[in-house]
Amino acid sequence: MVTREQALAALTATGQPYEINNIEANGRHIRAFKNAPRNLRQLFAETRSDKEFLVYEDERYTFEETWQRAATLAHALVNEFGVKKGDRVAVSMRNYPEWIMSYMAVSSIGAMFVAMNALWTADEMAYGLTMSTPTLLIADQERLDRLGATANAPSGFAIIGVRATKALPAGAKAWGDVVKAPLKTDMPDIDVALDDDLQMLFTSGSTGNPKGAVSTHRNVIHALMSWELDLQASFATGLLTPPPAEPPPPQGVMLLGIPLFHVTGLLSCYMACYRYQRKLVMMYKWDVEKGADTIEREGITHMTATPAITGDLVAFSRRTGRKFPTLITIGGGGASRAPEQVRAIDAVFEKAFPGTGWGMTETNAIGVGIAAADYLRKPESSGRVSAVLDIRVVDENNKPVPAGQRGELQIRGASIMRGYYNNPKANAENFVDGDWFKTGDVAIIDDEGFVFIVDRIKDLVIRGGENIGCGAVEYALAEHPAVEEACVYGVPDERLGEEVAATLYVSAAVTEAELRAFLEARLAKFQIPRYFRFETEPLPRGATGKILKKDLRAQAAKELAGV
Repeated sequence: MVTREQALAALTATGQPYEINNIEANGRHIRAFKNAPRNLRQLFAETRSDKEFLVYEDERYTFEETWQRAATLAHALVNEFGVKKGDRVAVSMRNYPEWIMSYMAVSSIGAMFVAMNALWTADEMAYGLTMSTPTLLIADQERLDRLGATANAPSGFAIIGVRATKALPAGAKAWGDVVKAPLKTDMPDIDVALDDDLQMLFTSGSTGNPKGAVSTHRNVIHALMSWELDLQASFATGLLTPPPAEPPPPQGVMLLGIPLFHVTGLLSCYMACYRYQRKLVMMYKWDVEKGADTIEREGITHMTATPAITGDLVAFSRRTGRKFPTLITIGGGGASRAPEQVRAIDAVFEKAFPGTGWGMTETNAIGVGIAAADYLRKPESSGRVSAVLDIRVVDENNKPVPAGQRGELQIRGASIMRGYYNNPKANAENFVDGDWFKTGDVAIIDDEGFVFIVDRIKDLVIRGGENIGCGAVEYALAEHPAVEEACVYGVPDERLGEEVAATLYVSAAVTEAELRAFLEARLAKFQIPRYFRFETEPLPRGATGKILKKDLRAQAAKELAGV
């Protein structure tokens, strides 16, 4: 049996479908797929078919029907709304089919798709719109209501209302009045290059407001093709068994239980469906009983799930005895799984094998990956690096360290974002030695090339796959008149990976309920701390004057564990 390195070398050799060349793109030297589609419009066009593609409740669309609705919207964007190549179109809604049709349309005309976090508060929505300056906003009723409730709502952009149940804002148009018969069968003829900007996803920084991570068509296409290459390598090495050529296997079906604005939901769940010709079953909101029924009814074969969703399904299967025999893979994303959960996937479900990976919004969800026997053998690892990326672990002087030693994980290559939107300071801080992106994660690479994430440099809590900037929560808490100092951190949580906790120095009596009510108008629900600790003395600080966050986090974790 060949090694992974031998398999990758054979699969990427001259003349092969996944042939890799060394090129320069956007001023960076990278390894790139020679046979990559020229842009996402070509990828979408090449995957048109009469196979079922989108399922949402009682709605069903084939790949062709989805293409035609996207093409109709694309013509309207150009001819009715005046959207030009390079303009930004913001989209803010739940996981509806219209989100995907909008993504196809916007990317096909060379505009930038601005994926707004649907969980944002009204003020956060206003910030995202002010920062990205879109020509158009496509939003559902809940997001329109939220934006209309803020006094500082920006203006200057057109609006398309999706699934509206109330009167739309003045001048806005309803989706049904824009995407209507006769449907178009071709996209507008606009030249879009691989290195043109494609999308802006928002990433929670350790302090302050979210940053807009801008990626090109090449970045996203190379992420998708990298997963395909890794799968072929897994077949070649015997890690996975390839499907038989005859009879052809049934259509694969992906369950989408992660928000599309999240890079995992966008790329590893939704975008991977095109070339694999998978059906995508969209859930309004994750519910374990509805999810279980959906898996059985639709014959779900693949799902990528946070530790919380995976834990729900494992517990449900144990409780009910339902084994979900159609499931082939349960991938991970957003946060690391406990080793016990990795082993539970293999033990509880009839056929499904576990998989996971490490990636970021800035890397377009890829970086390293691991699955099946490798994952069971090394359940605390996130995997080995993609063929079009390089990784290294460095010390505090930015010098690489030997295998087995801790340091900051850095990454470079074809899927790495172009940069943060209109933020040269953040770009200068996060890119070093020209091409290397500083991930903020502390890692170890073992002698087999497997990466283990062991700590975090950036001040973030990863709760159920959502990145929460501690600084933003601390700023909101500090606005309360009783709070003199606030220290926010993550504590272990079996279901979500981490939960948000806070230690507060208060000058007057205040209850947890009062603080949560105070924060509701300032933070999204998932950002509000679950645990509070109150002190009547200033919080401990080190020699440099910084609050000793690690000490407070360790103390809180011990108390919660009953130690």
